[in-house]
Amino acid sequence: MVAKHSRKPSSHLRIAKNRIKTLFFNADEIFPESPELSDRYVSLARKISMKYKIKLESEFKRKFCKHCYKYLRPSVNCRVRTISKKLVYSCFNCKKFSRFQIKKSD
Repeated sequence: MVAKHSRKPSSHLRIAKNRIKTLFFNADEIFPESPELSDRYVSLARKISMKYKIKLESEFKRKFCKHCYKYLRPSVNCRVRTISKKLVYSCFNCKKFSRFQIKKSD
């Protein structure tokens, strides 16, 4: 028989979402003093989102590198360019880049 996966209680999901927001806020605040600690906060936020199957918001997805999972701060450890209706984030650590669609505004 196939084991059923039980759904997490909504209170746990709410707490997890709040924790993810807090971790990204703390990563942003602590980055000038300790970039390694902000990288740790990003990894914790990713683990929480995977455990509770929570999709990260687009603002959070742009704040870390998808390849090396480092916290990104534009002009400090990444470069941001607009190329043909896309935002391109180039990571200085792993030398890879991520592309994000620019949404149309009405």
